[in-house]
Amino acid sequence: MQILIDDMGYGDLGCFGGPVPTPNIDRLASKGVRFTKACVASPVCSPSRVGITTGQFPARQGIHSYLDTRQKQRELGQRNFLDAKAPCVARAFQQAGYATGHFGKWHMGGGRDVGDAPLPTEYGFDESYTSFEGLGDRVLPPGKLSELNEKLGRGRIAHAPQSELTGIYVDRSIDFVQRSVAARKPFYLHLWPNEVHDPFEPKPELLKKYARFAANKYVQQYFAMLDNLDQQVGRLVNKIEQMGQAGNTLFVVLSDNGPTAWPYYYKEQLDPPGSTSGLRGRKWSLYEGGIRTPLIVRWDNRIPAGKTDSTTVASSIDLFPTCCALAGVAPPANAQFDGVNLSQAFLGQPMDRHKDLLFDYGRSPSMIRPGLPRDQSPNLAIRSGPWKLLVNGDGSSLELYDFRQSDKEDSNVAAANPAVARQLSEKLFAWRQSLPSV
Repeated sequence: MQILIDDMGYGDLGCFGGPVPTPNIDRLASKGVRFTKACVASPVCSPSRVGITTGQFPARQGIHSYLDTRQKQRELGQRNFLDAKAPCVARAFQQAGYATGHFGKWHMGGGRDVGDAPLPTEYGFDESYTSFEGLGDRVLPPGKLSELNEKLGRGRIAHAPQSELTGIYVDRSIDFVQRSVAARKPFYLHLWPNEVHDPFEPKPELLKKYARFAANKYVQQYFAMLDNLDQQVGRLVNKIEQMGQAGNTLFVVLSDNGPTAWPYYYKEQLDPPGSTSGLRGRKWSLYEGGIRTPLIVRWDNRIPAGKTDSTTVASSIDLFPTCCALAGVAPPANAQFDGVNLSQAFLGQPMDRHKDLLFDYGRSPSMIRPGLPRDQSPNLAIRSGPWKLLVNGDGSSLELYDFRQSDKEDSNVAAANPAVARQLSEKLFAWRQSLPSV
């Protein structure tokens, strides 16, 4: 089962040095492996989720920003939704006889004025329950996006406050697991909560709990939301343990991108909520603070407990091939994975990455960028071995970093390594040239 947290920083969980405890998620780490060099495929939600779903760089599917209105998609040169014919991890498990369920945020098509997107069930999920960034059965909180979504129909619609959504998704997840186990079917489950995405609407009792942070209301609200998320994750994990299924369940926890960096935080002279542990960049940036994620895997009796892997460069696009390999599930014949099989690392033996990671974000001037200029990255990047190169599509703002020296991305070594910079630039531009035009 996969728990994909929304907009959580690399340094927010207690087990990654966060300032407040997250005991339930931390306990998953204490019983498994914690990866400190993991990243996601994009610094923003939709393409990040496409990368997880397909095992491919999301730009190969024509999605490189968050999905918005049809007009916005035309401006950005991207598709309105993920093609249902793309390789999909849920479909692979469904075809192998697993019960498949998705509960929580979708954001790979459907919402705003896009009502013709495929339903989650068309990507291989037997059941789904999402919100205003998707179609099918869903629960909508108050707000404009929910009002637009409700007009699209195509599913049973309920209503609930934003603060209750994660609990509702966990209720559905528990019910799904119980029915799957009763039917003696293995299950593949996504719990993709909206938390800790803003705007924050925390429960009053949790807001009071973090009154010591009241000097920055956004930080106080953020920690209250993170606390609720941790409690809800604990309910699901506890239920799986009580059912005696922990030894049969691979738990995977990560975030979809770095924490937000809206300009209004800085205008109010307040630190933005969410920690990157000092890494440069935040959400909407290809610097490490925008794409590095905490990654936790636990599988009792298979994965060693209490280990930290600070060697393996893992990516969210690796989850599809890795989960298939660990479960003995055949991947699609036409998968063309950009990700790699990290089974060895999941099972406690660090690995050297043999495939490059490539990133495409920020093609249009209208795309959202972090509030601080220092966090605004070039729009292309490649990670190859110890090197990371960033550059704009027109060749400007070339930056090269040697992660053997530092991962803080504050010392551009391009001038001292012209051959490396040239080689990686050529590889990156050739890749971008190969991407489909939309």
